[in-house]
Amino acid sequence: MAGLLQAFNAALIRKPMATQCATSAVLFGAGDVVAQQVFEKKGRDHDFVRTARLAFYGGAIFGPILTKWLQFLERLKFSSPTKGVVYRVYLDQGVFTPMVVGMFFSSMTLLEGKTVQDAKERIHEAYTPTLIRNWGVFIPTQVINFAIVPPHLRFVTVGVVSLFWNAYLSSVNAKKQVEAGEHTTSEDVSADEKKAL
Repeated sequence: MAGLLQAFNAALIRKPMATQCATSAVLFGAGDVVAQQVFEKKGRDHDFVRTARLAFYGGAIFGPILTKWLQFLERLKFSSPTKGVVYRVYLDQGVFTPMVVGMFFSSMTLLEGKTVQDAKERIHEAYTPTLIRNWGVFIPTQVINFAIVPPHLRFVTVGVVSLFWNAYLSSVNAKKQVEAGEHTTSEDVSADEKKAL
């Protein structure tokens, strides 16, 4: 196990983008597996396409953006370590996170083959409660992350906490997806009833 961790640590230093994108893909996919199996109790009805969508989002969209964002935050210089932590957490949670939460719901909706209007509706319904819960989880996480974790391991810290956060996000997104489907079905039924009249 120690050898695996050393190899992973070396890969983070040598090839941070590729390693962090692969890590993000695995963690988003694993988060969806946890969501479906632990929270939603799907068992054999596991939606593998949904898991693949989440893994794709983690590796191809979120991973590269987070990697560049953390590199940008690390380049910022402050007059004291305490100011560095405060400002980095503020920028991360006050600027980056609000954009990323919206990006998650819009990306998932579009990857599901739905319209931009559907994405707007999902963001309208899920954005604020998700952002508030995110702050409850990630403000303390990022304080610890920026205060004591070495820069090349910060992505991993976010990733480990994100395993459970991603499970939550996947569940919220799936719930909104089901609600949207039920809403569409009820509209279709209403339209059919009107035609029958």
